[in-house]
Amino acid sequence: MAYTFREATNNDITAIWTILQQAIRRRKADGSQQWQDGYPNEQVVQQDIEKGYGYVLTEGDTVIGYTAVMINNEPAYADIQGQWLTDGDFVVYHRVAIVENQLGKGLAQVMLKEIETFALRHQVHSVRADTNFDNPGMLKIFEKLGYTYCGEVFFRGSARKAFEKVLP
Repeated sequence: MAYTFREATNNDITAIWTILQQAIRRRKADGSQQWQDGYPNEQVVQQDIEKGYGYVLTEGDTVIGYTAVMINNEPAYADIQGQWLTDGDFVVYHRVAIVENQLGKGLAQVMLKEIETFALRHQVHSVRADTNFDNPGMLKIFEKLGYTYCGEVFFRGSARKAFEKVLP
């Protein structure tokens, strides 16, 4: 089955929120502090879609993944404790989640490669992201896809590991 990566619509909100709730529960079950403070929530998803940041990965008509994708829109990244690889424009993504019944198929990697395509389509050659120190799954994906650890950024009072990938 072919996958499609597209901008999310209001019709996708229920499926997106279900996927994020599953991911929030998984993070908690894994003993992670990530996403255990009421974020992300339905209002965040609604704002993502209103601003054109929300993207879904679909298989046929079924939403199976979600992320928010922005260009140059992460103020916290200006205060990195460390050093980014580049100084120019960058694509940043947050809230990466895959529906529970599709885990283990490499779909997060599929989605992140689609984000790289999105970046290049917008003539941006840097992709940045961050994750909690206690999210081994995402850390492993960053390593697999060739991201470089650049330092720490801070969200809602917590340090996060920040990564960048420079695209050709």
